[in-house]
Amino acid sequence: MTGSVEKQPPEDLMVSAGLEIAARWGEAVGPEKLELALQALEPQLKREHEARMKRMDDIRAREERRAAAEDAEAKRSAALEKTKAELALRDSDRRRAHIYRMSGMISGVVISLSLLGAAVVVAPAQPWLASALSGPSLIALAKIFVLRRSEPVDIQEAGRTARKSASSSNQPPPSI
Repeated sequence: MTGSVEKQPPEDLMVSAGLEIAARWGEAVGPEKLELALQALEPQLKREHEARMKRMDDIRAREERRAAAEDAEAKRSAALEKTKAELALRDSDRRRAHIYRMSGMISGVVISLSLLGAAVVVAPAQPWLASALSGPSLIALAKIFVLRRSEPVDIQEAGRTARKSASSSNQPPPSI
């Protein structure tokens, strides 16, 4: 029995040490008593094996929870960075739109005041020119710069409707 144990290369020091001890016991007490001793030892070994497996499962579960927590944290931080980038983009868009609106308002005010000043200056000599400068042209320019519309909404809607009907009339009739 000792010869067969020594011929196999030991995979683990614990296993080889256990096999060596079993071989010595087999020589010392005989195979029948060794079998009884091993049968008595088997429940203890099963309990130790189950405890070892439970510890390994606990370690594996702990590692999985840690990996899942790290993954969740990485996702949270990525979502936070994405949200921060979106907020920064939205803020810059708002700032740009505000500057654009304010520059239009300031331009409208400057042009309106210029037209009114020109109307006051030319009013004693040329009243028709003063009324043209302070009338519809002033309103039209203020509307263009302040409201950002050059034609009324009704005219825009009518233009869209006319374009749609013209484009649908240009299509060939469906073939049967």
